Amino acid sequence: MRVIHVFRAPVGGLFRHVCDLVKAQSQAGIETGIICDNLTGGDYANKLIAEIGPFCGLGISRMPMPRMPALSDLATTREVTKLAAAHRADILHGHGSKGGLHARLAGSKLGVPSVYTPHGGVLNYSWSSPSGAIFLGTEKYLAKRGSGFAFVCDYERRTFETKVGTFGKPHIVVHNGLWPEEFSPVKQHVDATDFVFAGEMRYNKGVDLLLEAVAEVSKTRPVTLTLAGDGPQIDEYKALSARLGIEKSTHFIGRVPILKAFASGRIFVSPSRFESFPYVIMEAIAAELPVISTDVGGIAEVLPSTMLTRSVDVNALVDQLRRVLSNEQSARESARQLAAQVKATTTVTDMMQRIKELYRTLGVKT
Repeated sequence: MRVIHVFRAPVGGLFRHVCDLVKAQSQAGIETGIICDNLTGGDYANKLIAEIGPFCGLGISRMPMPRMPALSDLATTREVTKLAAAHRADILHGHGSKGGLHARLAGSKLGVPSVYTPHGGVLNYSWSSPSGAIFLGTEKYLAKRGSGFAFVCDYERRTFETKVGTFGKPHIVVHNGLWPEEFSPVKQHVDATDFVFAGEMRYNKGVDLLLEAVAEVSKTRPVTLTLAGDGPQIDEYKALSARLGIEKSTHFIGRVPILKAFASGRIFVSPSRFESFPYVIMEAIAAELPVISTDVGGIAEVLPSTMLTRSVDVNALVDQLRRVLSNEQSARESARQLAAQVKATTTVTDMMQRIKELYRTLGVKT
């Protein structure tokens, strides 16, 4: 079996998903290759790509893939088609909107099956907006050209069915898996803060909600917070912490390895406004951290209701922060139990096997 994975940005959860899948497929005797953008990620992405290189028997090809639609997409699709033909690919697996575009058009041109995993993205758009109508209309056209779908959570499947449709094509839901060695309690720093956030500094991630909630809780008790990550709104959030009067108890530590972030705080908080099925939640579970998360996307498919904030607003988050701080020992025991449960049911190997079965359903032989 010869599989080529096509995606845009070698960063974030999507890239982690591809890397894990490529490694597991390679270990199972499947020949794999990667085609992705060369404009994104910088030195950090280059390092990760070099690490996954030994598992890519079909090579790693990088080319410009701008985030928004562009005329250059036509040339990129031609290049993807040429590379897939040269490697005699049995199947093309597209990840994210741009990866799905190129993989499905190239697969259709070559008569090769293609699988699409949305990873959220375009599903946040609405048909009522002009840009949303363009993006979702494109997805509907491509859905008819592709062969099947692998969704990372049932929320993603339901939303895609509602906004685009699967048109009777084979599809599966398979959660992002983790490696067994990832399940280990993190050793926290002696000066670890009460709460920690790790992710991109942008509106969708709800960092402003978290800062406002921490400021409110701080009115009745001292509270400390670490924020790990970078992004377009980081300066805005630093300014907000100053306006809220919590700049001395709030630490922005930039982009760091996830375990270093987890070691910096005792309770992990994900205040996102929009998500699909984020890896960081799974990683926090594996590290046995108590988790507080807004109930968005497919997060409720893995977190119990006691760890969820039902409303995406400051008041609901304030209540949850106070509740967990007051019952931290109980929250820590719940985190240990959840880690054991997830370790037994959600692995990279299981994820790979389910996706391999989908490939076979599409006529790809081992």
